[in-house]
Amino acid sequence: MSIFTPTNQIRLTNVAVVRMKKGGKRFEIACYKNKVMSWRSGAEKDLDEVLQTNTVFINVSKGQVAKKEDLSKAFGTDDLTEMCKQILAKGELQVSDKERQSQLEQMFRDIATIVAEKCVNPETKRPYTVSLIERAMKDIHYSVKANKSTKQQALEVIRQLKESMQIQRAHMRLRFILPAKDAKRLKDKLKPLIKVVESEDFDDQLEMVCLIDPGCFREVDELIRCETKGKGTLEVLSLKDVEEGDERLE
Repeated sequence: MSIFTPTNQIRLTNVAVVRMKKGGKRFEIACYKNKVMSWRSGAEKDLDEVLQTNTVFINVSKGQVAKKEDLSKAFGTDDLTEMCKQILAKGELQVSDKERQSQLEQMFRDIATIVAEKCVNPETKRPYTVSLIERAMKDIHYSVKANKSTKQQALEVIRQLKESMQIQRAHMRLRFILPAKDAKRLKDKLKPLIKVVESEDFDDQLEMVCLIDPGCFREVDELIRCETKGKGTLEVLSLKDVEEGDERLE
């Protein structure tokens, strides 16, 4: 008796499947568990660390490989790596309900941690604890999105929490030194980006210590570099202007 073994079958274990429908057909890739979210958040940049095999399947669990002509027609390319990247970015991660719940709970904690690290109570300048942020997120019924990075969602949470509590991103403390000939013109341009001027000293050059919103840092940096043609200096004195001790809500 002869046993027929299909040549287009590949067996894989400990696999996370990402599935995508394109051109009316189903395509799947086999990834290592826990690596898909790392890739999507940007933490993992090596595709070989994410994919178990650089192959596109129609059914990973059965080991059935997709036909070349189907792939070319659906994706408009013969580049397998490019196809895998598309599926990885836009496909749906297939996980059990238990795994999905565990993953969402971990993401919820990670988002709360990022918010706690980035924010303070604007009145007291004190940071909030992670558990307090988690509680506040539950109060506003924040729903974690599995396909969005925790960083993106943390910014969204900050926006939503502002409606129900005193919270803002902690300011960065900067020192910049500007050549005298550029000082007045540049100071006027920087004014809208500065939250608080802590000290200002003008002799043969302008030296200023100030607080800014972290979201404005790139703009401040570019302004100083371009307007002074590299002669001005910018120094980050502290990433977060905070007081000691945690903020508590009674």
